[in-house]
Amino acid sequence: MPHRAHLFSLRIGHALRESLLQETYSVRRFWKDVMAGLTVGIIAIPLAMALAIASGVAPQYGLYTAIIAGFLIPLIGGSRFSISGPTAAFVVILFPIAQKYGLGGLLVAGLMAGGILIVMAGLRLGRLIEYIPESVTIGFTAGIGVVIATLQIKDALGLNITAVPEHYVEKVWQLMQAVPSAQWSSVTVAIATFCIMLLWPRLKTPIPAHLPALLVGTFLAMGLSTIDVNWTVDTIGSRFNYILADGSTGHGIPPIMPAFEWPWNQPGPDGDPITWTWQTVSDLLPSAFAIAMLGAIESLLCAVVLDGMSGKRHSANSELLGLGIGNVVTPFFGGITATAAIARSTANYRAGAQSPVSGIIHAVVVLLGLVSLGDILSYLPMAAMAALLVMVAWNMSEAPKAMHLLKTAPLNEVWVFISCFSLTVLFDMVIAITVGIVMAALLFMKEIAEMTKVTDISDNHRMVPEPLAEGWNVFKISGPLFFAAADRIFGELAMLCENKKGIILYLDGVPILDAGGLSALNKLIAKCANTNTRIFLADLQFQPLKTLSRANVKPIDNVSSFYPSLIEALDHAPQSKLNER
Repeated sequence: MPHRAHLFSLRIGHALRESLLQETYSVRRFWKDVMAGLTVGIIAIPLAMALAIASGVAPQYGLYTAIIAGFLIPLIGGSRFSISGPTAAFVVILFPIAQKYGLGGLLVAGLMAGGILIVMAGLRLGRLIEYIPESVTIGFTAGIGVVIATLQIKDALGLNITAVPEHYVEKVWQLMQAVPSAQWSSVTVAIATFCIMLLWPRLKTPIPAHLPALLVGTFLAMGLSTIDVNWTVDTIGSRFNYILADGSTGHGIPPIMPAFEWPWNQPGPDGDPITWTWQTVSDLLPSAFAIAMLGAIESLLCAVVLDGMSGKRHSANSELLGLGIGNVVTPFFGGITATAAIARSTANYRAGAQSPVSGIIHAVVVLLGLVSLGDILSYLPMAAMAALLVMVAWNMSEAPKAMHLLKTAPLNEVWVFISCFSLTVLFDMVIAITVGIVMAALLFMKEIAEMTKVTDISDNHRMVPEPLAEGWNVFKISGPLFFAAADRIFGELAMLCENKKGIILYLDGVPILDAGGLSALNKLIAKCANTNTRIFLADLQFQPLKTLSRANVKPIDNVSSFYPSLIEALDHAPQSKLNER
C-alpha cells in the first residue's frame, strides 16, 4: 500500500530526494537550512570533542566523525532532520575498546559495525527495532548515563590517575582512593560550568546552555592559572598533542582537515599499529555487533521522535543504509562510530531545518571550526568538558522515565530494566543488550503461553446446542499453539481424554500453530489412536491449516478427522443427539 511504502523502502538518498525533488525547494527553504546547520554545527563542536575524549581518544577524532559521518549520513540516509556524529550512548562500548585495542581497534570495530548495518538495511530489518521493549532501551541508556558520569569524576575533580581499570567496581574504588588528591581549582571550574548549564535555560534564549557554560569555565580556568601557577587546570592543549607532517609537535587539536589513512594502520594501545590476526577480529566482532545494534536503535528512535515533531515519515531501511555507509567510510578518515543524536537533531528541527541539507551544512561548519578554531579550542578546560558530559549523561539517562517505569510497569518489565541497567554498569553493553533482549523475549513468550487456554464447552448450550453422547466432549482452545504453550495444552488434553470415546477440538481461537505445536498435536493424535479415542479438529484458521498442509498431516481412518466448522463436527460425532435428528 502506498501509505506504508516508507516502512519497507530502501534507496540511497531517500530523505534528500523527497525533500528536494518531490517538494518545491526554494531559496527561502535553503536559507533556513543554512541557519539551522550553522546553529547545530556550533553546538556539535564542543560535544564532538567531549564525546571523543570520553570514548578514550583525542578530541579531534570526534570532530572528524562529525565532519565525515555528519556529511554522509544525511546525504544518503532516510531521515530528514537527523544530525549524526559521536553520541554519548557509544561511550560505554567504545571506551573499553580504546583502552584495549587503541585507536586502530576502535576504528576497525566501527568499520565492522558499518558493514553489519548495511547488511541489516539490505535485509530490510529497519522495522525490527520496534520490537525491542522500552524496558531494555531505558535500562541500558540509564546504565550508560551512570557509566559516563562516573568516568567524568577524574577530570571534574582533577584527580591524579594515570590508568583507569577495566571494570566498573574497580573504577569506583580507584576514584574513592584518589579523592584526597582532588584539586579545588578543577572542582571550582566544573561546578561553575555545571551551574551555568542548569541555570541558563531559565533565561529562555536561543543560545544552547553549554556554549556560555564552557566560556565561563574557560575564562575561570585562565584566571585561576594567572593568579597562581598551582591553580592551573588541565586543558585540551595540555592533555593532548599531535605530530604534523614536518615532524613538529603541536598541542591540542591539529587545525588540519581529516586525511585518508587505513584504519588498521592507526596506533594501538601502545602507540604502534596492532598486529591483526583472525583472533583479534573475532574478539572485536561482538563489540561491533553491539555498536551496530545500538547505532540502529539510537538512529531509528531519533527518526521516530523527529517524525512526531514534524509530521513527516522517515524510511527506516534507508536510514540504516546511510548509517552503515557513513560508518564504513568514516574510519578511513580517523572518525569513530557515529549515529543520530536526538538532542542535536531536535535542535536542528527547532532551528528551522527543512531538509537533510541542514545536516550537511552542520558538517561543513564543524570542518570550518576545526581548521580555524583549533588553537582556541585547546584552551577548553578538561574539568569544564567533564561537567558538560555529566549533563549529557543525565539527559540521556532519562531518569524520570526510568522512575515512572519502575513505579508503573509490570514486574516482568521491571526485572528486565534492572537487569539491563545493572549489566550495563557492571559489565558491558554487549552482555546487557543480549541478556535484556533474551529476557524480554522469554518473559513475553511466557506471558503469551499463559494466555493459551483449553476449556470444556460440552455443556455450553450456545455452542453445543444438543447434549453429546456419553464419552464425548468438546474442548475449545484459545491462544497460539507454539512451542512454549503447545506441550502444556496437549498434555492437559491427553489427560482429559482418558477413557473417552471421542473429543472434538474447537480451534477457531488458535491463530498460530508452529512446529512445536504440530509435534505436540501429532503426539496427542498418536495417543488417541492407541486408546481408540476419536479426535475431530474443527474450524482451523488459515495459518494452522497451512502448517498442517505443509507437514502433510491427513485424516486417519477411525482416529482423526477435520471439519470446517464446529456444527459439522457435531453432526458427524457418533451417537450424537444432534446427529439423530
